[in-house]
Amino acid sequence: MNYPFEALEPSIDAPTMKIHHDKHHATYVANINKAMEGKEQPSIVDLQESAIEAGTPIRNNGGGHYNHAFFWDEMVAPSDAKNTKMSDKLTEAVNKAFGSVDEMKAAFEAKAAPGAIFGSGWCWVVADDNGDLSIVGTPNQDNPLMRGALAEGIRYPILGLDVWEHAYYLKYQNRRPEYVSNWWNVVNWDKVSSNYDYVLANKKGVPVRG
Repeated sequence: MNYPFEALEPSIDAPTMKIHHDKHHATYVANINKAMEGKEQPSIVDLQESAIEAGTPIRNNGGGHYNHAFFWDEMVAPSDAKNTKMSDKLTEAVNKAFGSVDEMKAAFEAKAAPGAIFGSGWCWVVADDNGDLSIVGTPNQDNPLMRGALAEGIRYPILGLDVWEHAYYLKYQNRRPEYVSNWWNVVNWDKVSSNYDYVLANKKGVPVRG
């Protein structure tokens, strides 16, 4: 994470960010390192495709590490987020899939709601091999790069939101929709556009730090 814990205030509070990064994410990193001891060491993005077949420790901890690293990278301070924008290419894809950016946000918020993703999980905007966009949810620490996670097959995330309670409960308690709505204020659309460009060019998951 390349910004201080308080950078995302008021949308995401500093105490939540510190616990989320230093406790939850750090545990996934430690556990995936332990699970991979003595094994071939692929990149964390390459590990995702076979993570489900590799078993629970790699699925949960490898997914947890990738998902969180992806999540940190797509956010910036609200003042900086205002100066980011979707590329023309991404805007065209969003309009094709959803009708408008506002309609995409509404569809995302509906998918991220407690009734759509029950319990813990993630909500994603994903692209297929043709660059067509859709919105999907995954439980626990699964993600759309994992073979078998989605009925429609592997998809490539360009935007993702953690809807585990630990991601928002200190500030929002049980008000997940409020958390999701406020999260748009810290999305770095330059980064999301870059993610989309990478997926179009490479037909694989976006690399993350760590």
